[in-house]
Amino acid sequence: MAGAGTSQLSQRWAAFLCLFTVLFSLLTPGVSVKQNDFKQCHQSGFCKRNRAYADSAVALGTSWQAPYKIPSELASFKDGQLHATILKTIDDQGNTVRLPITVSFLKSGTARVTVDEEKRQQKEIEIRNNSGARKERYNEAEKWTIVGGLDVDKEAKVAHESKTGIKIQYGPNLSFEADITYEPYSIAFKRDGVAHIKLNDRGLMNMEHWRPKIEKPAPEKKEGEEGQEEKKEETPEVAPSEDESTWWEETFGGNTDSKPRGPESVALDITFLGYEHVYGIPEHAGPLSLKETRGGEGNYAEPYRLYNADVFEYVLDSPMTLYGAIPFMQAQRKDSTVGVFWLNAAETWIDITKAKETKNPLALGIGSKTNTHTHWMSEAGLLDVFVFLGPTPRDITKSYTELTGTTAMPQEFSLGYHQCRWNYVSDDDVKEVDRKMDRYHIPYDVIWLDIEYTDDKKYFTWDNDMFKDPIGMGKHLDVHGRKLVTIIDPHIKNVAGYHVSDELKSKGLAVKNKDGNDFDGWCWPGSSHWIDTFNPAAIKWWSTLFDYDKFKGTMENTFIWNDMNEPSVFNGPEVTMPKDNLHHGNWEHRDVHNVNGMTFHNATYEAMLSRKKGELRRPFVLTRSFFAGSQRLGAMWTGDNQASWEHLGAAIPMILAQGISGFPFSGADVGGFFGNPELELQSRWYQAGAFYPFFRGHAHIDARRREPFLLAEPYRSIITSALRLRYSLLPAWYTAFYHANKDGSPIIRPLYWTHPSEEGGFDIDDQFFVGETGLLVKPVVEKEKTTADIYIPDDEIYYDYFSYKKLPTTKGKQLTVEAPIEAIPLLMRGGHIFPRRDTPRRSSQLMKFDDYTLVVAVSKNGQAEGELYVDDGDSFEHEKGQYIHRKFKLEGSVLSSTDAEGRDVKSIKEGPWLQKMRGVSVDRIIVVGAPSSWANKKEAVVESEGKKTTVPLDYYKAEGGRAAFAIIRRIGAGIGADWTATIA
Repeated sequence: MAGAGTSQLSQRWAAFLCLFTVLFSLLTPGVSVKQNDFKQCHQSGFCKRNRAYADSAVALGTSWQAPYKIPSELASFKDGQLHATILKTIDDQGNTVRLPITVSFLKSGTARVTVDEEKRQQKEIEIRNNSGARKERYNEAEKWTIVGGLDVDKEAKVAHESKTGIKIQYGPNLSFEADITYEPYSIAFKRDGVAHIKLNDRGLMNMEHWRPKIEKPAPEKKEGEEGQEEKKEETPEVAPSEDESTWWEETFGGNTDSKPRGPESVALDITFLGYEHVYGIPEHAGPLSLKETRGGEGNYAEPYRLYNADVFEYVLDSPMTLYGAIPFMQAQRKDSTVGVFWLNAAETWIDITKAKETKNPLALGIGSKTNTHTHWMSEAGLLDVFVFLGPTPRDITKSYTELTGTTAMPQEFSLGYHQCRWNYVSDDDVKEVDRKMDRYHIPYDVIWLDIEYTDDKKYFTWDNDMFKDPIGMGKHLDVHGRKLVTIIDPHIKNVAGYHVSDELKSKGLAVKNKDGNDFDGWCWPGSSHWIDTFNPAAIKWWSTLFDYDKFKGTMENTFIWNDMNEPSVFNGPEVTMPKDNLHHGNWEHRDVHNVNGMTFHNATYEAMLSRKKGELRRPFVLTRSFFAGSQRLGAMWTGDNQASWEHLGAAIPMILAQGISGFPFSGADVGGFFGNPELELQSRWYQAGAFYPFFRGHAHIDARRREPFLLAEPYRSIITSALRLRYSLLPAWYTAFYHANKDGSPIIRPLYWTHPSEEGGFDIDDQFFVGETGLLVKPVVEKEKTTADIYIPDDEIYYDYFSYKKLPTTKGKQLTVEAPIEAIPLLMRGGHIFPRRDTPRRSSQLMKFDDYTLVVAVSKNGQAEGELYVDDGDSFEHEKGQYIHRKFKLEGSVLSSTDAEGRDVKSIKEGPWLQKMRGVSVDRIIVVGAPSSWANKKEAVVESEGKKTTVPLDYYKAEGGRAAFAIIRRIGAGIGADWTATIA
């Protein structure tokens, strides 16, 4: 659902203007984002200062002397950690500020560099404006973000030490090294003796220390000067790093930030040595391979910004901030991946530049190479960086998610199709949509309710005139295993007699303003308060509101959508909360802004775990705002997009960026939220959406109704076919989610991730592989386009998914395939086996105990393998061994199924779900690229659980470009059992 912004006028007009904006947005179509409502770097004081600092340093070249050094006597290494103190010289007299630094070497092979400020750490500063804000730098981002991986590697050792620096070996087989130079301070991180990442390479580190505000009296005017225009004297420019204009307060759009702690930003330059491609730092609407940000042809002129905001109908190809922030960046070159994670929850900007370097003693014969220089700038908090040395994309992802957690195992239904709009207007409307989806045989799993279901925007209530019988509505959906999702936002309507508002205030659980009173702002309900989900007491109270006996009208098939949790505040600065608001523990909002949305998501997740005594189920909670670690809690979507071909094309790199950044359960509003898609666009969007991990159609309140059953033929059938394709592949999707849960791997994977040796694929972001299936997808995202050019990253065989045509592919070249409106360009890579369920059903719930089909795409060497993971899709019983995980192999003329983990499945005590799965079998196996030696075979012998069975085999010889294929029917072996099928 869209947010709304307002122009900032005088305070007495703010309330009226915000109410008018809300009403107006309900009556008129959405308009594009007002970029003037959001800051650019020159309007953000700390970004402007740090960019100017960098410009000054670069301009001085080799004469630049960075003011940070570590006296050797203040450094010591013990038990896997270097403890030292950086001295920052702050004036010409040589006065210094002490900055404690800890470099930790973790068992995972990750290194962590944390810098604090001693004076703030010891609370020896003065807070201005009688603020109740904490004196320390914010040091609790770790509490919300990090869930493991912090064990220190005590095997790390000093390789060399002197007065000028120290070298520490760590990581697998001590193959990593941190080369720490004391003056000027820098750290080069090496793998196998070669430097890959360097911190403070260009000396741009800048930690703004605390200093008292010195009031400078205005000069008195001499007699006779009154009323005369003030004479401007020519004075030397203040050094860029000492521009005080935004140290003590900052105004934007009519809002003034009181900044009680003064300037406190942290900045650091990080160089990726020999790397031309960098990825990550979502959320932005731009290419997967990040652009340079200092101008020039094809580049951006602004840094990438991370400051979660309600950006109304966002623009494309832009570094502008959006709804979420994951400050995790990866760099890629041939056969090598490295990365950094900047753990900071405050507003952050990242500049990127690239430079050719021909002479570098560390290059070791590589010759001319490109270095990518990045400059990270955050408004407050610690300087806290994790460094990953790979060497593969999988290694980086695994190490990152070891710290921040992996994707939660989802509710199985959530991988199906979700039907949403703002708004279904009544329970009768919901039931009618449900009936018509069935009438036209269109599968779906979930129907969604936006804000209009509530009583006057009061969450946990129903509009009793329009939703007279929500329980009856829920039961109607439950007949076919369907679910309902209702929206719950963090703003609570400020009105007497509303039990949620009354309790929020009486319990003192709302976010406070700078004066310590409950913050009052405007959102959909008008005057609102915001729950402070940093407060454990608030989380506990919030959980009670979702109980079935509290949230009347909800059932076991009701789940939740968290929107507007950046947080969106219509009359706030940049459509969000003032930075000098106060949260639990007296942390300022500036300290925690980017993690705020995750804490609300977390509170709802915790609430949904159990809504009655004895219940424990996997939640499904969709969020718009997110931070590193949000992947543990549910799904996200890319916000308020438009019904345009450009937005269809932009969605894929955005979703790929989420996946490689540890949050793969992501999607975009299919059809576009704003506007009315033409039939071709809507059809192509469903074809693309069928390959989004999160697959939801959504529309604005002013958009025409566009449920799939309303479309004329052939478009209705085209969309239905795309939906049926999604549902048939749900076992493969669920298996991909299992792998994401285990090791953080992306669910849809860009070519650089799957083929890190193939440089030609490093900047390709419009095609992708699905999990480990070998399915290569290239959605059509251009109007009237009837072909697709697919880049082939290897020399394996590729088959067309639908026709089994063996395609004329060449490694490193594009393959052009036909893609008429009814077709999805979808290839099968040889060497893979993936599971399907081929019986059409109305919902995933009705497919739970259907038999399986296995599709085998035979490789060049005649082999293939794949996996299936399945559990009950609802509970946490899989953590107690109640799951099926099979490994399938084709070797020669034998197909086999074994437990993927080598478990003795007979020793597992079967619960109710496993017992029921005993009746589920492999129904048939389709072998694409079947060898010619099978041509005269009519049977296969299946051996399972001590029994031999002969089953029919149909062989279809190659013809007209189509590969030979075989279908082995009536297999009958239990899906959880060991078996072999031998072509007799």
